[in-house]
Amino acid sequence: MIKVLLAEDMHMIRAALTALLRLENDIHVIAEVTRGDEIVPRALETEPDVAIVDIDLPVVDGITAAAELRVRRPQTRILVLTAMGQPGQVRRALSHGIEAFLVKDAPGDRLADAIRRTAAGLRVLDPELVAAAMEYGESPLTQRETTVLREAARGASAEEIAQRLHLSTGTVRNYLTGAITKTGARNKIDAIRIAQDAGWL
Repeated sequence: MIKVLLAEDMHMIRAALTALLRLENDIHVIAEVTRGDEIVPRALETEPDVAIVDIDLPVVDGITAAAELRVRRPQTRILVLTAMGQPGQVRRALSHGIEAFLVKDAPGDRLADAIRRTAAGLRVLDPELVAAAMEYGESPLTQRETTVLREAARGASAEEIAQRLHLSTGTVRNYLTGAITKTGARNKIDAIRIAQDAGWL
């Protein structure tokens, strides 16, 4: 029996996935969570064989949570659910050593097969998805620009970022300007979107 933890914040999708998996004799959903920060505690408590993780989770995104789970409980294999429109996020997941992906609009019968292959330690990679992910180059942002842009993506103002990072407000604005220029964005919001799509944040 393959024990599965399912991390998906959309109720209807989560219910549909659970219903699909109930049809399989060798797969059992033992835990369901709706937020990224719930994944590791629940996995440590329930010890699943496979964690199915949606990329777009609230509080902590799916890739960040999956990367932490990989460190805290390496016995649990991770299968990331993604959309074809998120190749940069796949690239980011690959950089964290996550090697199993399922496109959200894949046929339902592929889910059980992907879980079995993931549980066996095999790669589950959609060739088109990986090819699209590789189109993005390395991040042009410095580490500090990345940190500042990530804080801005969480809704922090320049003043709040400056306080958190022990920088002047002017220096934070300079980092934001650098990030906007390097990503070819029109403004801060556009830079955040571009960097997130590319998997740089």
